[in-house]
Amino acid sequence: MSGACPGPGSGAGGWRGDRSGPALTQPRELDAVSVGEARALRDFTVVEVAVFIFRFNILNVLGCGSVAQAVLSRGHFGGIITINTGFSMAVGMAIYVSAGVSGGHINPAVSFAMCLFGRMKWFKFPFYVGAQFLGAFAGAATLFGVYYDAFMSFAGGKLLIVGENATAHIFATYPAPYLSLVNAFAEQVAATMFLLIVIFALFDSRNLGVPRGLEPVVIGFLIVTIASSLGMNSGCAMNPARDLSPRLFTALAGWGFEVFTAGNNFWWIPVVGPLVGAAAGGLVYFLLIEIHHPDLNPDLEAEQPEEKPEKYELNAIM
Repeated sequence: MSGACPGPGSGAGGWRGDRSGPALTQPRELDAVSVGEARALRDFTVVEVAVFIFRFNILNVLGCGSVAQAVLSRGHFGGIITINTGFSMAVGMAIYVSAGVSGGHINPAVSFAMCLFGRMKWFKFPFYVGAQFLGAFAGAATLFGVYYDAFMSFAGGKLLIVGENATAHIFATYPAPYLSLVNAFAEQVAATMFLLIVIFALFDSRNLGVPRGLEPVVIGFLIVTIASSLGMNSGCAMNPARDLSPRLFTALAGWGFEVFTAGNNFWWIPVVGPLVGAAAGGLVYFLLIEIHHPDLNPDLEAEQPEEKPEKYELNAIM
């Protein structure tokens, strides 16, 4: 099941006990491996982190932008259909832009599940998550700049969290008045669980899958489906970075830190709930689907080149 590739030096060549031949060159080989790993880590942190920030900028500007257009126009230039469609397609576009560099990760909950079930190495996780949060914050700031005049004219320049002139929900999710924290948490767990089950199915090379290159489109349709069926209670965030970073931006940009106390301190629900739901979704898929795949023909497995990565390594997205 694990997608981890063998570590450097795990293939040919072993340590010999005598002082001739390979034993003399082994320290140099180790030095070369260490330098190579350090260079790879440096390249990863510089290039992929930058790509993450750029990608999340795209997601938040286009996704939250669909909400902003509907809210700030008081429904004249958008509604629930344009919001669900716009946000979902923004996810797909962000994946298309960056999938070739970093695999298209735009959700810490999905990255967490990938690590938890051996589909991604844990050392990448803090870099991925840090860049996802930074990119979401930058995207919120960009969107605020784009619609600054509209925000200033919407409610006489007031940036409100609740009421008919509220605009904080453009950037982050807030619960409906009737929603309890227990119900809100259960909703986030359930929504993210369904998200992960389908994502794991899409990138399971032994399942049906979709033609390569169409995965972002299917992910977009998946989000439309989940948002259209499970979004009434609180907006169906399913993404800790997409919710927490813009919420922090609004706290600093003028809405105030009441964004963290609104809805009976709701802010932590879209952060913790998706992580629990992602783990649950991965576990459900593993127990009910993945381990029940029929064994492949050993001869066909032997024909696969060793350096060819698994499908989910190429496209561990969302």
